[in-house]
This record gives sequence, structure tokens and C-alpha cells, in this order.
Amino acid sequence: MGDGDGGEASGMTSTYTFEDGLSVHRLGFGAMRLTEWDHVKDGAKAVARRAAELGVTFFDTADAYDLGLNEELLADALHPYRGLLVATKCGHARPSRGEWVPLGRPEYLRQQAELSLRRLRVDHLDLLQLHRIDPQVPLADQVGALARLRDEGKVARIGLSEVSVAQLTEARAVAPIASVQNRYNLTDRASDDVLGHCEREGIAFVPWLPIARGDHATAGGVLGKVAAALGATPAQVSLAWLLRRSPVVIPIPGTSSIAHLEENCAAAEIGLSDADFEQLTALG
Repeated sequence: MGDGDGGEASGMTSTYTFEDGLSVHRLGFGAMRLTEWDHVKDGAKAVARRAAELGVTFFDTADAYDLGLNEELLADALHPYRGLLVATKCGHARPSRGEWVPLGRPEYLRQQAELSLRRLRVDHLDLLQLHRIDPQVPLADQVGALARLRDEGKVARIGLSEVSVAQLTEARAVAPIASVQNRYNLTDRASDDVLGHCEREGIAFVPWLPIARGDHATAGGVLGKVAAALGATPAQVSLAWLLRRSPVVIPIPGTSSIAHLEENCAAAEIGLSDADFEQLTALG
């Protein structure tokens, strides 16, 4: 069962341990923004390397991020990944920039996993997540495809993305599930029940879009006022709240800027008082 070191989580000094014993720091990095469709952003590799220098050990990418270019960039920047876990995803095609299509046919999932192995330059994927459930394919068949890859030694751990408690329970009847990646942040708590289930079952919960948006994040909003009192930014306080929210949470803020990356990582050192935490939690 996964665990953390509890208490008022301070991120980079707090770890999450997977059931097989591998530990990662609880403030990860979402790599999606490092690449664009037509070109690699200047300095993108430097951003990835700086993240590792700052203590990030959990990196998240996907086969659909820029048609595999994102995985290739991480390989160029970080291979051979000493002390790092690189999580990738399959099952969500992106035929055009604004279009996403779930594709969960077992043969397609296997094909994409093989391509990810090649692009990341590894003999097994640390964590392969089903990017979206394809409603046209039985969930057992989709998870079963990943389970076969795991049995063959090509995948170390299996994860899911954007699932309900019922779907997670159904998937766990087919194979062990190491992580769930759902949208979740201070002001977007639609997956509260999934997070609660993950905490009870010792499953890593990886929030994407982890930084709160909207009026609450302005200088006059609750988040802005707490941030000002702490000498921090609203983004940093959003991440600090997530780190304290549960020991199974591994936020993955993404950026293409070293300055923003350093700002995000500094959130790990922010200690929220009980009053701050309760006030922020009430926003949900």
C-alpha cells in the first residue's frame, strides 16, 4: 500500500511510496507544455533538467502529447532517468490540436506502449496509464491489455485517468492499479470521492490542472489573501494545499518556464497553518 510521511506535507521532503517499494517526491512535473505541435520550445530540455535538479522525481507525459515528441524530448533531456519515474499514457489520440478521441482497442494500446518504449529508450515503462476509458470497448479489455504488457515485463505499474470510483473498482478486478490521474484542485473537487477511495486503498492520486483558477485566486479572493499573508503566490498556495490534502496526492504542475518551475517547486516549502488549511478547504 502506498503511503506518505503524513503531517503538514512539505512536498519535496515528503514522499509517496508505491506498493512495490519505489518512492517519489510528492511534487511532480507535467511535461505536456514543454512541446508544441510544430516545434520544441526553446529551452524545454533545460526546464526538464532543472526540474530534476530541484528534486522532482515524478515526470508525467503521454503518447498523444505532440505525437510522441514530448516523450522524445524527455528522453533527450533525462535519459537514463537515474532516480526518476517517468509516467506515460496511452488510449487517447489527438488527431488535431483541439481534438481528443479515446481509443482503447487492445491492439492499439499495445502498439502505443511499444512506441512509448522506443521513444523513451527503455525496456519497460515505469507507469503506463490508460489516458481515457473508451466507451466503445469493455473496460476489462482495455485494462487487460495493459495487464498483459505488465505480465510481459514491459510495464512496471498500471494507472488510470479520469475515472469514477466504480470504474476504478472494476479495473482493479482485472489488474492492480497503482495510480489515478483525475482533474482536481483547490476549487475543483469533483473527484473528492475518488481521492478518498485512493487514500483508503493506498493508490497514488495524481491531480492534473492542480492550480486553482478563477476569482478565488485574485488578490482580493480568499486564496490571494492567504498567499499574501504567507509571502507566497496563489499558485504556490494551491499546490501547498494539495500536498497537505492527502498523503497519496502527487500534483503535476506543468510549465515551459524555468522561473515558473522554480516558483512551483518552492511551494513544497510552504507550511499552511490549520486555520489556513481550513479556510482554503472551505472554498470547495
